[in-house]
Amino acid sequence: MSQFSFTSSRSNFTLFYHSQNHNPSKFHVSSPFRTSQPSPSHPILPPLCSREPSSSSPLLEEKPETSQSSSKLDPQDRLSYNDAVADEISTTKKSLEELLVVRRPVKDPYVENDDEKGEAVSNFEDSQERNDLLEEQPSSSSFPLDAGLKKFAKKVPIFEPSRLESDSGEKPLKVNLDLALYKAKILARKFQYADAEKILQQCIDVWPEDGRSYVALGKILSKQSKLNEARTVYEKGCQATQGENPYIWQCWAILENRMGNLRRARELFDAATVADKKHIAAWHGWAVLELKQGNIKKARNLLGKGLKFCGGNEYVYQTLALLEAKAKRYERARYLFKQATRCNRKSCASWLAWAQLEAQLENNRTARQLFEKAVQASPKNRFAWHVWGVFEANLGNIDQGRKLLTIGHMVNPRDPVLLQSLGLIEYKNSSANLARVLFRRASQLDPRHQPVWIAWGWMEWKERNISSARELYQKALSINSTTESAARCLQAWGVLEQRAGNLSAARRLFRSSLNINSQSYITWMTWANLEEDQGNSIRAEEIRNLYFQQRTEVVDDESWIMGFLDVIDPAIDSIKRLLNLDQNSYYKVKESTSNTTAGDDVEESTEESASPSSANVNDNNIDTGSGFDLDDFIRVMLSLDPSKLEVQLTTSLTDPLKIARTTNGVWRPETKTSRTSTTL
Repeated sequence: MSQFSFTSSRSNFTLFYHSQNHNPSKFHVSSPFRTSQPSPSHPILPPLCSREPSSSSPLLEEKPETSQSSSKLDPQDRLSYNDAVADEISTTKKSLEELLVVRRPVKDPYVENDDEKGEAVSNFEDSQERNDLLEEQPSSSSFPLDAGLKKFAKKVPIFEPSRLESDSGEKPLKVNLDLALYKAKILARKFQYADAEKILQQCIDVWPEDGRSYVALGKILSKQSKLNEARTVYEKGCQATQGENPYIWQCWAILENRMGNLRRARELFDAATVADKKHIAAWHGWAVLELKQGNIKKARNLLGKGLKFCGGNEYVYQTLALLEAKAKRYERARYLFKQATRCNRKSCASWLAWAQLEAQLENNRTARQLFEKAVQASPKNRFAWHVWGVFEANLGNIDQGRKLLTIGHMVNPRDPVLLQSLGLIEYKNSSANLARVLFRRASQLDPRHQPVWIAWGWMEWKERNISSARELYQKALSINSTTESAARCLQAWGVLEQRAGNLSAARRLFRSSLNINSQSYITWMTWANLEEDQGNSIRAEEIRNLYFQQRTEVVDDESWIMGFLDVIDPAIDSIKRLLNLDQNSYYKVKESTSNTTAGDDVEESTEESASPSSANVNDNNIDTGSGFDLDDFIRVMLSLDPSKLEVQLTTSLTDPLKIARTTNGVWRPETKTSRTSTTL
């Protein structure tokens, strides 16, 4: 039987016939390249097909010499030869059509050069022909890889759809991003988190290189306790910005710190400082993390680097001042508080922390002046009104304290802490019924605020309502049994059971409290007194010894202070004065030309009252001599009538509480109240 073989090269295709008389077993394939092997002795047929320059002729074309050569064969061989040639030609045409399909590259939507477009489509007459050729892929292709790539290409978009929304293909203006971020911020304030997330996701799709969208979306997810999703957003943001945005690194570090991954948080804070060494929030956040872990020396080093690279900052100075106050180096603390207020005269936190230091040292007049500065810097700050009101109440100025707390409640109607403090003041100086009303309203504002339930339970215990006190303590522990508030609740509950005679229950409660906070001196001593009252003096002594053995003391390194504060800070101040770069020159000129300015010479009075022998120590006179009029201040700045504060407070307590369900499952007040009519 005769056999045929078809071989293809880059330029021609040749078919050879071998009869049984010459070589009945194999075909020989010719190569376009020369070889050292001898050529076969059988006759070689002329080529059946060749490449022709004509564009109208088919790629595979029969030669007339084939019929002439085949005429020399026997009739039977000629018939077999013609059939085989026809089959091979048909198969060859089909294979070549599959192999030589011309694919036009995908059109680039951003290219507008007409010449390049003309060159790309010069081989086709119209778009219909191009589509036909592109879709002409038989299922029985000899190259299955092409079919797989075609299916994969249909699934993967070449360009981002968000960038091609407009017909022109141009990117929206940057102002649209600013407007979208502002709209998302407003929606988040209204607890419409789903709509805010949708807007921020669109911003990320259109402007992936801008880090603000990632930060805002991550914070919204964190507020809803979607920590893993927030982590994913921050990770994508760092990849999109190529790790050059320090704000994303810092927010990610705070998230990891919140989740308890301290090592990861340190690495992310380090990445933020590498991305921008002048990013003061990263230095300060990292230092606060180290402070919570008791690494005082490391925290001071980080704060020092923040001042070195970023210059003066009120948050850094304030943290350093609190460290000095904790170490009982009060002169250093005052100096650092002064530096903080010089950096930002409107820093309410700095004035408030300074006022608390002076109140702790019983410099009451100076503390009041600093409280006045704090509320002037931020008239609606709930912490300023609360701390100032508690300060006055502790000094015996009950009416003044009640007035300050009421003002704070009017401007912050959603804060339960202000109502809690008001409830304690009313219980001590008025009636328990009014205190219950205040506690109940505070618990409705924030049912997960543990101190409200603990204070309410303590009041019921004092009123000898033991069953009610137990229920309130149990409610507080059901919220979270691992916090510091839970430790205090367990200690108070233990005292209740001790007074009720349930000593075994009291011991269990004290032990549970110490498992949460082993550094509580009050809990250890209360337990020791319980054992001593029962005649177990040996057990009481063991408990006291256990406290002194397990307590941890943080030793502060004073050498850092001598090396940094006494050298660097005075040098910086001297350079500023030399170059006339003092940022507070406006305030100095204003204070020097006017002697009636509120809070005038507060720093000088602070220095005068630094020692306990000052004349204003234990001064309970509300008038500080600074010229600050509280009634006029709240009338102008807060639109409140001082004569109607009690009426407005009573109205707010009797009105029904309007609450609405939010997307994260937290009950929130439906609408904010106005300044003059507060509705909870």
